[in-house]
Amino acid sequence: MQEKRIITQDVGVPINDHYLKGYMARPGQPGSVPMIVVIQEWWGLEPHIKDVVERFAREDFAAYAPDLYGGKVVTEPDEARKASMELDMPKAVDEITRGLAYLKSQGNPGRKFGVIGFCMGGGLALRTAISSSDVDAVAVFYGRNPDPIDQVQNISAPLLGVYGDQDQGIPVSEVGRLQEALNQHGKQNEIHVYPGAGHAFFNDTHGTYKADAASDAWGKAIDFFIRNLKG
Repeated sequence: MQEKRIITQDVGVPINDHYLKGYMARPGQPGSVPMIVVIQEWWGLEPHIKDVVERFAREDFAAYAPDLYGGKVVTEPDEARKASMELDMPKAVDEITRGLAYLKSQGNPGRKFGVIGFCMGGGLALRTAISSSDVDAVAVFYGRNPDPIDQVQNISAPLLGVYGDQDQGIPVSEVGRLQEALNQHGKQNEIHVYPGAGHAFFNDTHGTYKADAASDAWGKAIDFFIRNLKG
């Protein structure tokens, strides 16, 4: 089967007095489609995240990944840990939120927007959904819970959560705590925990990759966004 044609470009989204640079992809055919903001892991805006952006475009979504490290990409865990610790998280959430609001102000006023994040980006996706009513659907791939957890009462969008039961950084008890808080506050959610999967099991460029869980999680994410952004 011939692969769908997509259009990719480096872009800058205006945020106050500067531009939030990033990578965007959209289907090759004309027409307005929902957009998904893809938030990076702690490695930066590296090839895997760009590939995810392109995969969404082939599923008939537009997708945009902001470059939260300003062009910096790291490859070693110690470097990644240092880079993530140096990132001003509240500022990052603010920039993602402002970027989302700008993108939503462009074009079709009925266009819907989703947010998905992985690892560090999963936590940022969750915090963005807490901060912004412009989020129409949010998918969290093994992101840390907000502190305090009751902040989830501010989420107005349905949430998909994806985790592995062998994740050493986000134990199953934390996943349960998140779902309990979401349910307590009446938030629409679906949480999936994959047996035998560890942290970052979706990233097919690292040794943590678990193909069967990643494939199933991707299918669930696409279905989730179709239902909530196109349905």
